[in-house]
Amino acid sequence: MANQGPWGGGGGGNGGDDGKDRGKRPSDRPWGDRQPPNGPRRPGQGDPQRPEIDELMKKGQERLRVLMGGRGNGGGTGGGRGPSGPNFGLNRSTLAVAGLAAVALWAFASFYRVQTNEQSVEFLFGRSVAVGTEGLNFAPWPFVTAEVVAVTNERTTEIGTGRAGPMDSGLMLTRDQNIVDMEYQVVWNIRDPEMYLFNLADPADTIRAVAESAMRDIIARSELAPILNRDRGSIATDLREAVQSTLDEYQSGINVIRVNLDRADPPEEVIDAFREVQAAQQERDRLEKEADAYANRVLAQARGDAAQTLEQAEGYRAQAVNNAAGEAARFNSIYEEYVNAPEVTRRRMYLETMEEVLGGVNKIIIGEGLNEGSGQGVVPYLPLDQLRSNNSGGTN
Repeated sequence: MANQGPWGGGGGGNGGDDGKDRGKRPSDRPWGDRQPPNGPRRPGQGDPQRPEIDELMKKGQERLRVLMGGRGNGGGTGGGRGPSGPNFGLNRSTLAVAGLAAVALWAFASFYRVQTNEQSVEFLFGRSVAVGTEGLNFAPWPFVTAEVVAVTNERTTEIGTGRAGPMDSGLMLTRDQNIVDMEYQVVWNIRDPEMYLFNLADPADTIRAVAESAMRDIIARSELAPILNRDRGSIATDLREAVQSTLDEYQSGINVIRVNLDRADPPEEVIDAFREVQAAQQERDRLEKEADAYANRVLAQARGDAAQTLEQAEGYRAQAVNNAAGEAARFNSIYEEYVNAPEVTRRRMYLETMEEVLGGVNKIIIGEGLNEGSGQGVVPYLPLDQLRSNNSGGTN
């Protein structure tokens, strides 16, 4: 006979009063929410609508199994089967999703983009096989990998600033045994990315070492004053050519764009004394230039005076020779006339001579055959010269 206890039927086999108590609320039961006198209920006993710890665990396991791709056991609140572990079984949909995800990850790792200022180098098991250009490129991973390098970007390596460590010193010895402190920059980019990646372990240190060695060689062949003043441009040009030549021998794939010579000064310990020496040298140069200018001016004036004296002497010589030649020719012509007519020529010469002698003096003419003291035959004196001067003055 079934047990008709106040808290419901016992075991799971006979229904007894189990069906009668299912519709009752806990408050309608004889003991309410309290435990029955015989102790706590076992699983399968009492009200199946009340969630218990085992049922909560079983529901959580079922949900986990569904999320992991397994099939649920259809477990409800009834207790036919006990709790079981999660089922990791795979089906077709799970495999398809996993395959698509793998393909997407493989494509993401295989396709890459190269920008305008970049080039890429593709490697097959570590060996270079191709150079990628601008745009979308394909390198099937994991067999082919790619490394993208910015080739047109200008990169700067500073030398002599002391930022690279205690060995980064710009002190150099010139040909005239002076010390100069140099600070300069090498601006470069990448010409061949394959050579750049394979042949240089540390490009910046390589460029720094090559540039410093080339600069020391150039400074050792120059004097201090031209380095500080007028030869900076030529030094930068020579340094760029020397660095580029050495890097080409290394097959570095680097292109040196330019060299910026920022500073070329004496060391700080002697810069004050050096400035005083420079000022004294400039003063000496100024005085030498003034002396040279004065010497040039005096020498030019002396040369001009000498040339003028020579020209005057040459002119006087030519004049004397020409006058002598003219007088000789005139004498010869007169002599020829004298030979032909001596009396006429003699009288003509007398008259011309008297005209030349008496032409510029005041004179009184007395006629011939006049007796002395008689007073006759005297020609009245007329001041013709005064009359001539008065007439000439009146006409003016």
